[in-house]
Amino acid sequence: MAIARLNGGPLDGQVLPIDSPDLDQLIMPYSDGQLVYTRSGEPAHTGDADGPTEVAFRYAEEENPVKPGDDHHPGA
Repeated sequence: MAIARLNGGPLDGQVLPIDSPDLDQLIMPYSDGQLVYTRSGEPAHTGDADGPTEVAFRYAEEENPVKPGDDHHPGA
């Protein structure tokens, strides 16, 4: 197991479990849009006896909210 430590943005200071310490980006739903955090360093605590592997992620951007009818296809 690994954890992501989020820095900056609306989720600053949050710690989340992640499946793999090899991820380069986290995209998470937030309000009506999505937040994008990008990896900002190498994994820490990678030994067998020093706790879960920890990877720092830095806030990159908030993608535009999704609104009904944004997909512009018939029937929307």
